Amino acid sequence: MKTFKQAERVQTLPKQFFASLTEKVQKVVNEGHDVINLGQGNPDQPTPPHIVEAMREAVKSPGNHKYSPFRGLATFKEAAAEFYKREYGVDINPADEVAVLFGGKAGLVEIPQVLLNSGDTVLVPDPGYPDYLSGVSLSGARMAKMPLKEENHFLPDYGTIPEEDLQKAKLMFLNYPNNPTGAVATPAFFRDTVSLASKHDICVVHDFAYGAIGFEGQKPVSFLETDGAKDVGIEIYTLSKTYNMAGWRVGFAVGNKSVIEALNILQDHLYVSLFGAIQEAAETALLGPQKCVDELVATYEKRRKTLIDGLQRIGWDVSAPAGSFFAWLKVPAGFSSVEFADLLLNEIKVAVAPGVGFGEHGEGYVRVGLLTSLERLEEVVKRIENLKLFDK
Repeated sequence: MKTFKQAERVQTLPKQFFASLTEKVQKVVNEGHDVINLGQGNPDQPTPPHIVEAMREAVKSPGNHKYSPFRGLATFKEAAAEFYKREYGVDINPADEVAVLFGGKAGLVEIPQVLLNSGDTVLVPDPGYPDYLSGVSLSGARMAKMPLKEENHFLPDYGTIPEEDLQKAKLMFLNYPNNPTGAVATPAFFRDTVSLASKHDICVVHDFAYGAIGFEGQKPVSFLETDGAKDVGIEIYTLSKTYNMAGWRVGFAVGNKSVIEALNILQDHLYVSLFGAIQEAAETALLGPQKCVDELVATYEKRRKTLIDGLQRIGWDVSAPAGSFFAWLKVPAGFSSVEFADLLLNEIKVAVAPGVGFGEHGEGYVRVGLLTSLERLEEVVKRIENLKLFDK
């Protein structure tokens, strides 16, 4: 069979980090071992029943068996606007400040395609969500890394960005609560962000995937709550984490109307919007009872306490995340992040994600998902304790 050569844009895509991690874990599982997999970010709880029921009813509607409107159902966009007003006090015009997305990931990869030309500069957090790099690569843009360091609470220090990068930058990715560090942003940080973006004509894209998940009674801050934020950027919200709808592939972008229009133009050529029944179910998620969200956050908070308290008890000096459903843990002295992740997988059958997979400044850490039961997290602590790596 003839083999056709891939286009350069495909050949130069970064290696899919999670695909290789999954393959490594699956090999150990296939050998018959009981692996506790905390390496991925796949919610383990089911979608709330009232959302599933809304989907079931919407599927029965013959109107949903036809093509959806190209730019999505007006009612879904109105629901997104109402959600932002209720949750964050932000006014959104559903007609031109909302773009329907096939999950947040699609929007994050599409943004560089609609705003950048080959050679343009993008400011990207390091460590950060690997798929930011996918969109940058496809656009042919140049990436400038913003280190996220513990001493700065895993927020980028804008004062350290080279002036040349600021002058050339057209786009900036941010993500709080943060994947992988679990850090949260402050209103002051977002004010500084708006000021920087306004001064240098940079479009800010805030990935708000974990927007519902904050701990100790602290609700994560939306970028769009900041005065002037809509002038300089957008926020991308997904229903994957807030409502355990990861497999449904539904999200939306809100904010600057010129960016929303650019996204819509590209998607006009790629899709005929989402299945209408999914959009109707998403409306129910956004506007229906939110007790399920409160219960989900409480579940993650209990898991956070179980894991962090347990690891501290056995002598591992770790810090609790402020948000998201990840913990970002320093590896013991003498190990790289990959070496330590391999040790956990091979010796005690616990899978975690090595920090270097999220960028060079992720070296020295592993990311652990709070995505299994309390009993399994307790088992993780016991297995790590048996390695006898830590002095109590």
